[in-house]
Amino acid sequence: MAEHTYSQKVDIENELKLRELLKKLPKFASDFFRGIESTTASRTRIAYAYDLIVFFSWLKEVNPSLAEINVQNIGIEILDSLKAIDIEEYISYIRYYVKDGTGHGNKEKGIKRKLIALRTFYKYYYKKELIKTNPSVLVDTPKLHDKAIVRLEPDEVANLLDNIESGEGLSKVQYRFHEKNSTRDLAIITLLLGTGIRVSECVGIDITDIDFKTNGVKVHRKGGYETVVYFGNETETALINYIEERKKITAADGHKNALFLSMQKKRISVRAVEILVKKYASLVTSLKKITPHKLRSTYGTSLYRETGDIYLVADVLGHKDVNTTKKHYAAIEEDRRRKAANIVKLREQK
Repeated sequence: MAEHTYSQKVDIENELKLRELLKKLPKFASDFFRGIESTTASRTRIAYAYDLIVFFSWLKEVNPSLAEINVQNIGIEILDSLKAIDIEEYISYIRYYVKDGTGHGNKEKGIKRKLIALRTFYKYYYKKELIKTNPSVLVDTPKLHDKAIVRLEPDEVANLLDNIESGEGLSKVQYRFHEKNSTRDLAIITLLLGTGIRVSECVGIDITDIDFKTNGVKVHRKGGYETVVYFGNETETALINYIEERKKITAADGHKNALFLSMQKKRISVRAVEILVKKYASLVTSLKKITPHKLRSTYGTSLYRETGDIYLVADVLGHKDVNTTKKHYAAIEEDRRRKAANIVKLREQK
């Protein structure tokens, strides 16, 4: 039997995880998750499940009539019994709550995500005419306050890559691992910096996804579609050097197609890449919290500064809505407009 791709494995794992999560939700919720299966990614459905578990847990806590009822036996009529003010109370609750002795909090982004999950849930049953009301649409979406984009400056990028090659600044224990993994680590970080792909896309790359004739790499984008992203000469060199080492490694069963391998000879995980990025970046800057996503922002910034083409940046980064890209790079646009003020001369200086 052919080996599953990384994205196929993730979908299978998420499907099994969703089945377990459904045990913590009312039985009627299964219809919702089947209904959205063709229009959502598996990880989106997992996120919805977690958010809805919080919602129904809150309902049982505040509604005395549900206190003794198993969550699976809650009927769909409960949705029609709620008003917009109830959902506003739920939003207030999730800002900070204690569950099983552990505190949980949600900031603007988390609250917005949970409200969207609830709206999608309500919308499905309202559209199917299984409920008569949809109070979720009457609740205002929390306003998100823009945060400054954290990115590496060109000199910091150069220092980062130099440190990966040399291992300078690493502890003795880190250096022992560095000697074994420096070529792989350089290939991973150069690829992230040179293409702007997401860390999940990076770890999902198979050996056969790279074509050095065109300097293209096939990635599985968020949303489930495939596309080819192109890389430059520096990334090409880093990948070729790593692939020469990769040829000498016998990967574990089920991971033979994976490009980037862990010390256990299995496909490297998203978490492992996050850790190695943090390790090397901390040698370059102590003030910036650098993650793989910040390397993506660094690439997007560099591309926009060089081209001034926001639509190209959106396309390469895989943003479906160019407004998402504009929001991220508004500060650079402002900087470009300021410089434009001094480009046009009205009179020769005497």
